Amino acid sequence: MTVRVGVIGTGWIGQEHIRRLTDTVTGAEVTAVTDIDAARAEEVAARTGARVHASAADLIAADDVDAVLVTSWGPTHAEHVLGAIAAGKQVFCEKPLATTSEDCLRVVEAERAHGRRLVQVGFMRRYDVGYRQLKEVLSAGSIGAPLIVHCAHRNPTVPKSYTSHMAAQDTAVHEIDVLRWLLDDEIVSAQVITPRATSHRHEHLRDPQIMLFETTNGVRIDLEVFVNCQYGYDIQCETVGETGLARLPDPAAVAVRTGGTSGTAVLQDWQGRFVNAFDTEFREWIAGIAAGEEPSGPSAWDGYAATVITDAAVRSLESGGPVVSVDMKPRPVFYGGAV
Repeated sequence: MTVRVGVIGTGWIGQEHIRRLTDTVTGAEVTAVTDIDAARAEEVAARTGARVHASAADLIAADDVDAVLVTSWGPTHAEHVLGAIAAGKQVFCEKPLATTSEDCLRVVEAERAHGRRLVQVGFMRRYDVGYRQLKEVLSAGSIGAPLIVHCAHRNPTVPKSYTSHMAAQDTAVHEIDVLRWLLDDEIVSAQVITPRATSHRHEHLRDPQIMLFETTNGVRIDLEVFVNCQYGYDIQCETVGETGLARLPDPAAVAVRTGGTSGTAVLQDWQGRFVNAFDTEFREWIAGIAAGEEPSGPSAWDGYAATVITDAAVRSLESGGPVVSVDMKPRPVFYGGAV
């Protein structure tokens, strides 16, 4: 079976996923596209043979669209995901699921009313080989009960349009999701502390930030978000357990000795670091649809949880660094919550 995918949003990330579905993932065909920029949609369609739709609603309703990929502007995500649920079609939504927790809950309730999972959110860290190995170690109890997690998310630079709130909403959100998954635990509080600011930041930006989280089981997490570190794109995660320690491996790189030094190159962007995770994410999504299965990746509930937690982090930042409780609804049984 070939899964026919309609793509809402043909900007950079939309085009990257269209390329992935066309050239890398087997069993998928991009049959329809739409974008607020009609000329850009026409240009993308000409390269892929897809039909251009005047609106997202038309695309979702199209007979030659089996599944929907949402890569449009964040504030439009909830509307398009709700449209796909109403049409009974599986939908992959790049993060965020929605820009407000209220809209996330609307999606959650619509999916529950439908009675079957249709939504997957684009948190690709869960598909990275290193993170999956780390998950296996923790799930096997190889280091005992987790006690502390140390993380870092560093970018060489960010554009001037990047804001202090985005450190939580666009950057740390990936750690927030993957740590909930790694620990199989929920985050119940957030705190953001701002140390001495780097001179390399844009004047309006608070960078770096240190984010502190606590889980239901008492695990303490510290996350350094430093988006102007200058030297490269560097993702670190180390879990300290009762009987051992597990560390996320760095990407494989050739060690070079020359000129009296020895070292390895540091990746400069997230694309190189997680390209294989993106590929695996879409292979598994398409394979599941072809097999008639519900999506197995990050759910609408995970999208809601990430939004609530990042909201708490932003409130802490804006209030000068107090501990802020995460105001999350109880997880429904539909998403694996307690009866």
